[in-house]
Amino acid sequence: MLIDLGFEASLVASIVAWVVIGFTTGFGVHRIPLRRLEHDNWLTRPRRFEDGGRFYERRLRIRAWKDKLPEKGDIFPGGFSKRAITDRSDAFLERFAAETRRAETVHWMNAVSGPLFLVWCSWPLGVVMICFGWAGHLPFVCIQRYNRSRIERTLDRRRTAGRRRSTAVDPSAS
Repeated sequence: MLIDLGFEASLVASIVAWVVIGFTTGFGVHRIPLRRLEHDNWLTRPRRFEDGGRFYERRLRIRAWKDKLPEKGDIFPGGFSKRAITDRSDAFLERFAAETRRAETVHWMNAVSGPLFLVWCSWPLGVVMICFGWAGHLPFVCIQRYNRSRIERTLDRRRTAGRRRSTAVDPSAS
């Protein structure tokens, strides 16, 4: 601890810091142009263990709890709620997938900010804050990755079906 605030003040400062971090990262990532979120990067790319989102269903039973957590993608003007799929078009699903990348990035940024709390928290309280950051944000990361996997599977099926239709021989053409 670099700054000794005492336990109570450290706790209050930590609560305020979590709120500030959450809004700051949320607003900052909200300002990233959508086109930069249209494709996965090293952080958001699917991992083999996820098995197209099935890991989250089988191991974490994500369907039982994901809808019980808050969704605040539309907290800022022009934001995008990911509470429900309201349109089945490819364009909407692609936007939804991009917005899951946005949300995932925010939650990763929040989760890794825990060590900052060691500046004013005692070692035990700092460890609690680090654990709180991970425990509070990893479920949201899982939700984003799960939803994006399902959306990508749907889009891939549509693309594959579209290619099959476009390459099929039209029997009336001969």
